[in-house]
Amino acid sequence: MTGKNKIIFLDVDGTLVDYEGRVPVSAVEAVRGARANGHKVYICTGRSRAEVYPEIWEIGLDGMIGGNGSYIEDRGSVVMHRHLSAEQCSQIVDWLHERNLEFYLECNAGLFGSENFETAGEPVIQLYSRRKGKEISGVHTVRQAFPHMIFGAELYRDDVNKISFILDSYQDYLDSRDRFPDLKAGTWGGAGETALFGDLALKEIDKAYAMDVLLEHLGASLEDTIAVGDAKVDIPMLEHSSFGISMGNGGPEIRAMADYVTDDVEHDGLWKAFSHLGLL
Repeated sequence: MTGKNKIIFLDVDGTLVDYEGRVPVSAVEAVRGARANGHKVYICTGRSRAEVYPEIWEIGLDGMIGGNGSYIEDRGSVVMHRHLSAEQCSQIVDWLHERNLEFYLECNAGLFGSENFETAGEPVIQLYSRRKGKEISGVHTVRQAFPHMIFGAELYRDDVNKISFILDSYQDYLDSRDRFPDLKAGTWGGAGETALFGDLALKEIDKAYAMDVLLEHLGASLEDTIAVGDAKVDIPMLEHSSFGISMGNGGPEIRAMADYVTDDVEHDGLWKAFSHLGLL
């Protein structure tokens, strides 16, 4: 792939970071090499700003799209931040409490766990790890999975990007969709009825929407974009970009629609994709 410098959008978990939370050396080399050649690299992730830890920024990035499109940052400046209103947050928190569903609030200021999320979440985190194909070494508790999660704080907030909650059953997701028709209800941690978590966020927001906002800010074109991801939630990002890459560890849906499928995250997949496209 030759021509103008590219704008590259990278998912984080399963793309830039492996399933043990580590950034492969080859991924660091890929990002730094692409930027040294004049390309711009942004992470485009479901994580909120608070979950982008220093070791990720230290790789060298031009900025980020977070909260699955609710937040945009370019070279340290906030370009956009859309979030739930205080009223929407309080309604969701009350509804989850009524159903005895444990949850956490995803905010740029931090992750805020509900009263019993730490204990209720432990077996769910362990099952999520097993579904990734391995027992993630050293990650068996909520505090290990979310080392900076805050407990005991006020849960009625006006800066919430998204709320994730543990599903007792798939019916909880269906009921959340019916109860909050003005919001986007989703699931993660499994396909369909095997999902472990539900989430609620703004309806009109996704990664593709945020890409357009950032590109307008940069004065750039979709023709110059490349997107890399591994999950179903990344499909709008790949579809919207000029060239979409699926990691080898990606699900069948994203592998089927991608323009190119590279190797797994743990087998230098990002570096191999960048090398294949002549970005390095």
